[in-house]
Amino acid sequence: MEQLKHECGVAMIRLLKPLEYYQEKYGTWMYGLNKLYLLMEKQHNRGQEGAGLASVKMEAAPGQEYMFRERALGSGAITEIFQNVQKQFANYSPEQLSDVSFVKENLPFAGDIYMGHLRYSTTGKSGLSYVHPFMRRNNWKAKNLCLCGNFNLTNTDDVFNEIVAKGHHPRIYSDTYVMLELMGHRLDRESERVYNIALDRKLEGLDITHFIEKNIDVRNVLHTSAPLFDGGYVICGFTGSGEMFSMRDPWGLRPAFWYRDEEVVVLASERPVIQTAFDLETDQIQELAPGQALTVRRNGEVSLTQILQPGVKKACSFERIYFSRGSDRDIYKERKALGEQLTERIGEAVDSDIAHTVFSFIPNTAEVAFYGMLDGFKKKLNHQKAQELFELTQDHQPTIEEIKQVLRPYIRSEKVAIKDIKLRTFITEGNSRNDLAAHVYDITYGSLEPYVDNLVVIDDSIVRGTTLKESIIRILDRLHPRKIVLVSSSPQVRYPDYYGIDMSRMDEFIAFRAAIELLKERKQEHLIDDVYAKSKAQCELPANEMVNYVKEIYAPFADEEISEKMVEMLRPAEVTTPIEIVYQTLDGLHRACPAHLGDWYFSGDYPTPGGVKLLNLAFIDYYENIYSKK
Repeated sequence: MEQLKHECGVAMIRLLKPLEYYQEKYGTWMYGLNKLYLLMEKQHNRGQEGAGLASVKMEAAPGQEYMFRERALGSGAITEIFQNVQKQFANYSPEQLSDVSFVKENLPFAGDIYMGHLRYSTTGKSGLSYVHPFMRRNNWKAKNLCLCGNFNLTNTDDVFNEIVAKGHHPRIYSDTYVMLELMGHRLDRESERVYNIALDRKLEGLDITHFIEKNIDVRNVLHTSAPLFDGGYVICGFTGSGEMFSMRDPWGLRPAFWYRDEEVVVLASERPVIQTAFDLETDQIQELAPGQALTVRRNGEVSLTQILQPGVKKACSFERIYFSRGSDRDIYKERKALGEQLTERIGEAVDSDIAHTVFSFIPNTAEVAFYGMLDGFKKKLNHQKAQELFELTQDHQPTIEEIKQVLRPYIRSEKVAIKDIKLRTFITEGNSRNDLAAHVYDITYGSLEPYVDNLVVIDDSIVRGTTLKESIIRILDRLHPRKIVLVSSSPQVRYPDYYGIDMSRMDEFIAFRAAIELLKERKQEHLIDDVYAKSKAQCELPANEMVNYVKEIYAPFADEEISEKMVEMLRPAEVTTPIEIVYQTLDGLHRACPAHLGDWYFSGDYPTPGGVKLLNLAFIDYYENIYSKK
């Protein structure tokens, strides 16, 4: 598929032992830093725009820096930030670097808590200043806050107005900054709460400071901040005094997994990266529950707290289809199921002529669904062979040749499509770019018999259709198949996402554009006007009272009608080969991913009021700035 803008990834490590412990057991005090590097590199399927690293020393003396951060832009950002950290160690001798007492006093990033972030912007804002983690500094250690996350708030304006009303003046209008300011404000209040207790106990001087650092409870910060957030999120953070936390949204939209033993507490966006980095079994790793927070106190006390009451769990299904690493045990099984469930419909598309059909996939995330599709056809063919053998043996003793004849058919699979080049962003001139885009993929010549074999090619999803039109269909046609069947392991993507993936405009989706064209062809444009009028009329309503009227755009048409229209729109003028698109059904998606029912991309059933509100605005924007101007 054409590259979607990915979502972010997070990783955190809290060391539960002194650095001397890791130096003695593992030969390096950099145990936590090295593990964080692994967690980030193994999640590089996520953010490709930048990366950031932060750390805190809990025992730093006054006058010593105790919070450290490195950030970088670009696909090589992870390597760059860790190289920058290592450069800071370059002027020290091996003896000094192995002396933990010296290290703790003199070296940055010789900390107790490590936080890593992989960024892909979902706001359209880019640049180093938008790369997580973010810091809010204060002369009181307990009031310092470092924050990162995989999220997109749908009610940034509400949170912004809340903190402005309290007298704050945020420097930047973005969900991350307003979240940082709100939580920082609540952290200030929590610090002041403990300060007043210290005064009541007649404490003075540094005793007050130490009392605050030992007794501040970041769970109070979460309890008072999180109710204002609408969206999908995993928030990670730590304070300057050593409180660590991570919290997941109450609908479970964005993923988070964690593990602890006597040495570490670790959290990441994906389970298999923890498995690999720490050599664990699948069942040793826990999933952070919706609305739940994992916290680690300064003294190492680990707890799980239900901050928000969980809603109906709508964990994102696109995580399973596309975004997450396929090495996860459950995701691997689910992706295979997505492919296998399409067997019957693919068989219909090729008129059951399996003998003259070649099966393949678009690299690379569709590969596992491809294996599932093959399994489905193999089972189907084996059933057919068993039936034929049974019938063959009813009236006579079959010969070896007769048995061979029954067993001869097999499922033909080939590596037809090859991801050949990555189109560079510096190529902007229209004609040049279009010509080069046609060659992003290449084919394996001779992989099918021209004009005889059907070609079935599965992809994980079809979103915009740009790569299909500009590259894939053209390149597949060079093999001269009898028919091309394009298969999507996911349903039709019809609606934007507002929970951490940059898919925010209605006109991006080929399914939406196809529905609009069908309405025009059938002289039903009044439905488009009606949806606009209804959407406009509810702009002043509270988000929780808004209705998704965009569903009415799709209502007159069967899925197959929209797919047929897509073929017309995506077919290059010079391609005459018959083409059919086979999509996954919503029911099929839910059967394959029963624990991840967040299907708003396909159904329009947004799990939060903010999602419906932003969809409403997106359709209004489409109508006023695109549709009405054509």
